[in-house]
Amino acid sequence: MRHYPTDLLLAVEHVERSLLATPATEPHELRELLTSAGIADPASRLDSGQLHDGLDRFLDGVSQYPWQPLTDRDDVLETAPVGTVVLDDRQAEATLRGLLLAWALGNHVVVRTGRPRLWHAVMEALRAAGVPLPEGRTAPAGDPTPGEHVDVPALPADAVLALDCQAAWVHRLVRRRHLAGVSLARARAADHTERDQRLAARLRYLVARARRTPYHRARLPEPAAVTDVADIVTLPVLEKADLEAHSPPFSRDMLSADQPTGEVLRSGATGGRPRYIVYSRTDWENMVREAVPVLYALGVRPGDRIVNTLFGGGMYGGLTTTFSEFAKMPVEAYSTGQFATVDDLLTLVDGFRANVVLGMPALLLPLLREAKERRPALRIEKVVYGGTPMTETDKDWLRRELGTRVVSSILAANDGAQLGHQCAALGGTRHHVNDDYNLIEVVDEYGRPVPEGQTGELLITSMQKFEGPLLRYRIGDTGRVFTHDCACGVSGKVLEYQGRSDGLIRFKGETVEHGEVLQALAGLGVSRLQIEIGTEDGREVLVVRTEAPDPLDPADVRKLLTDTFPVLGDLQDFDAALDVFELRVECLPEGRLPRNSVSGKIRNVLDSRIAVAAR
Repeated sequence: MRHYPTDLLLAVEHVERSLLATPATEPHELRELLTSAGIADPASRLDSGQLHDGLDRFLDGVSQYPWQPLTDRDDVLETAPVGTVVLDDRQAEATLRGLLLAWALGNHVVVRTGRPRLWHAVMEALRAAGVPLPEGRTAPAGDPTPGEHVDVPALPADAVLALDCQAAWVHRLVRRRHLAGVSLARARAADHTERDQRLAARLRYLVARARRTPYHRARLPEPAAVTDVADIVTLPVLEKADLEAHSPPFSRDMLSADQPTGEVLRSGATGGRPRYIVYSRTDWENMVREAVPVLYALGVRPGDRIVNTLFGGGMYGGLTTTFSEFAKMPVEAYSTGQFATVDDLLTLVDGFRANVVLGMPALLLPLLREAKERRPALRIEKVVYGGTPMTETDKDWLRRELGTRVVSSILAANDGAQLGHQCAALGGTRHHVNDDYNLIEVVDEYGRPVPEGQTGELLITSMQKFEGPLLRYRIGDTGRVFTHDCACGVSGKVLEYQGRSDGLIRFKGETVEHGEVLQALAGLGVSRLQIEIGTEDGREVLVVRTEAPDPLDPADVRKLLTDTFPVLGDLQDFDAALDVFELRVECLPEGRLPRNSVSGKIRNVLDSRIAVAAR
């Protein structure tokens, strides 16, 4: 069984709280034993915050253990314990640090000592947290115990515990191996026997960190109650309205302290008032660290020259996050943002040999089509997109007209960053998911899990985001998750994204999905679709607005729709003489549908009937 540093941090935090909660004037057995052994301030050597910071630097992300993804290439370093660590108890403070760090890194520990009562008490106090910890025992001084004998130097009273974690002796507690050619996703997929316990450790730590916030403190159980990843279903669902109400600027109840934390993003607000999403410095580093392997999986390679047209400004995250990620990678990036022009694109392709374009389909496709008209020989090797789906018609155009070899999608949200990604072997709206970063559940409207492969609403749990924690957060999207042995070599969960959960069109007592209508129109070259439902003079009016690169005849669109979806025509289950329904079709040039000024997204379904009913 593998042990995880986050569990040791929870155990140290448990002991730390016990020490701090008991006044120095009152008896506390462990404090008295440690003090009598020469540790004047036990709480300072059991500082969970300092220990976290030290381990986080040593492991390049405490939540990454046991792998460290490399940024200059798409493979990892693997960290493993040495096995059994033998500590000679010459100085209690040094022995305590040795025990904590050896356990944090998954080692069994033997303390050779003449005061076994002290170390039994320390080990039992840590185990009282109720989380899995490695084996530990004492042995008489001088006992011929096999193992890695580690000499821990004394630490001066004014030294910083977090920096001690970088000392030379700490490196003797682990073995590191470069897994050449093994990506982070493949390493995790191969670790399937440890998957559930690995995710359970992540979830325990997230629950503990979330309980530091006023909002989550009373909602969540003690972290020790999470013994398996399946226990996630016992946690309450977090709704968007609650996230908004308890997050800045309305409240700081979802933050652990009333002080500056890090980066703040806001949603595109396509469906209501904005949400403000807080990332601590550690959260941001975790997000970037997890995103770099995703970019490699999308087809980005060292040496690529990337035109980044993702939306930026207004506290929107697309440009901000990718700027941070590309800065870690051996690529050349041109961050134009959404203000990229055809002249910009052609200059970067001609003068800088740009071969990759990143952006949202709503901006990319009109830009690339106009550039193709002006430069018929234009070639773009790779197109990476996100924000909204891209039709197969548009993908075919890229391959045919621009010679694009890689067309891949990243699924992300400001609320929880990257949710899934496409490799070269996946198509449509199927995406690999990374449960170690965002654990995705598929549930019904009541938050109950649905069978694997069945469509439902998506809940995300951001496993490495600790400020404004997102646990079982109903993100507002639908999809289905199933197990897939992918040709890329990564086996595991795949998400088939099916759009917004508000993308349902209900009228005449029947329901049609926005995605179904868009798919039906793909044969006419429709790139984007907006459907608005309202009332006029007692009639329901459904307006279908399309965008396409070539002019369309509304009559052709109308016929295709009514042939494919009879409910959109004259068919109805009530008196046909009643004039109660009208279908209108508006065919617009590409780029003419209204877009959100911050995110650039198009609202797929507008239902003004809801607004009227709410008045």
